Parts: sequence; C-alpha cells; structure tokens
Amino acid sequence: QLGIAIAKRTYASYRTLLDSPRWQRLENAGARPQRLLWASTGTKDSNASDVLYIKALAAPFTVNTMPEGTLNALADHGDIGESLPPDGGDGEALLARFAGAGIDIDALATQLQDEGAKAFVSSWNDLM
Repeated sequence: QLGIAIAKRTYASYRTLLDSPRWQRLENAGARPQRLLWASTGTKDSNASDVLYIKALAAPFTVNTMPEGTLNALADHGDIGESLPPDGGDGEALLARFAGAGIDIDALATQLQDEGAKAFVSSWNDLM
C-alpha cells in the first residue's frame, strides 16, 4: 500500500504541473506532456490481487508496463472501475498513516527509487 500511496502523490504532483499556467502556455504552443510510467506493475504478494497495481494506478496521462501474466489477468478478470483522480485520491491520507506509524516515507521512497534505477541499469547492461 505504501508504494501505491507514493505513486498517488506522484500523480497528484504531475497533474498539478499539467494544470499550471506555465504548462498551459507550453501546451498552447504545441507541447505535449510526457506521460508518467508505472513500470513492471506485477503483484509480488501472492495474497494480493493479481491486478492490484493496475486497478490502483489506472489514470489519464499514464502508461503502465506489466508482466504478461498480469496483462492476461487484467484481460480475464480486471475491472478498472474509477480511474485515479487528479488529486491522487486517498494517497496523502495513506501516507499520513504510515508516517504516524513511524515510517520515514521520504527515506524509503529514496531507497526504492535507487533500487529501481539500479535494477533498470542492470537490465540494460544485460541487454548490451
């Protein structure tokens, strides 16, 4: 749930940027927004829904890459329902609960970002 909450915060920041006067000027001049990428959103926890991240992070202006098994699960029984609202929905409330439990969200987010970047670099190097 923490990863989803951080993603919701990220999406809210992204949508705030797209709503800014600066971006509106750029868009009026022909610029198109880069989409947020939710990468490799397969569920690792066997007790969780196999489409957990797909449902939680479905939103306009995003791209979602997923393992083939998750794609098949989505086609078979995935019901997206409501898309993530521009304000990130309950993301901030979830983050407040984690912070209240003593979790340093910023440090954890930095750690996860570093680990993810290293994994992508490793995959790239394997391809080369």
